[in-house]
Amino acid sequence: MMKYTSALLLFCFCCLGLMSFMVNEKQPITVYLIGDSTMSIKETKAYPETGWGMPFRYFFDSSVTVENHAKNGRSTRTFIEENLWQPVASSMKAGDYLFIQFGHNDEVSTKKSYTTEADYKANLERFISEARKKKVIPVLITPAARRKFDVTGKIEETHALYSGIVRAVAQKQKVALIDLDRKSQALLQKLGPESSKLLFIHLKPEEHPNYPQGKEDDTHFNELGAREMAQIVLAEMKAQKLDLVDRLVKPQVKQ
Repeated sequence: MMKYTSALLLFCFCCLGLMSFMVNEKQPITVYLIGDSTMSIKETKAYPETGWGMPFRYFFDSSVTVENHAKNGRSTRTFIEENLWQPVASSMKAGDYLFIQFGHNDEVSTKKSYTTEADYKANLERFISEARKKKVIPVLITPAARRKFDVTGKIEETHALYSGIVRAVAQKQKVALIDLDRKSQALLQKLGPESSKLLFIHLKPEEHPNYPQGKEDDTHFNELGAREMAQIVLAEMKAQKLDLVDRLVKPQVKQ
């Protein structure tokens, strides 16, 4: 009888341990990134140009897969029209995240990607609605600031209208908002007109084989700039206490 009781207790403890393991084990999720060139994965021929979504993927533990679907030159409208959105919408599942960052190409009226204010708002709301229908968590992100200073050395707002739309949609739809525009402006202002060049593509002729004529680009980031933008996104995730932060890589403790 005693042996039977001991065996039963051992069995119960094993079951409890297994249940605890199953509860604590994180279910795999995917973080989908949709947006433009400031977020996208770059081809080798574009190096050192780097989208902030590239370093962002290394923040998470093995329970998270980051799928970066951002594409150069896309707006909310062309992302939908070119059938780039549909594969994401079809793949998403409950518990996943959708990070949405457009604006650079929507707002320029001379570009083929131009999207009216009304359509921009409607497209953002469509992404949110379709995500929520699948129990996916949407996160809106204002477009990263361009490096533009006035003659006094003050950073200039370059996305005022379309960033404002993102903020308004986030408030109306009660969606988490990462204000990358304002946060990156603050960073550029802190660095100033000269040091802020270190975050962008500023190359002299013959400095890099990909750009033998040199290049000055105050919209797209180099590796350092991409890491800085990704760190801003990470800091905002923590500040807003998104559940996703529970899946960050844990720092290694030195023995």
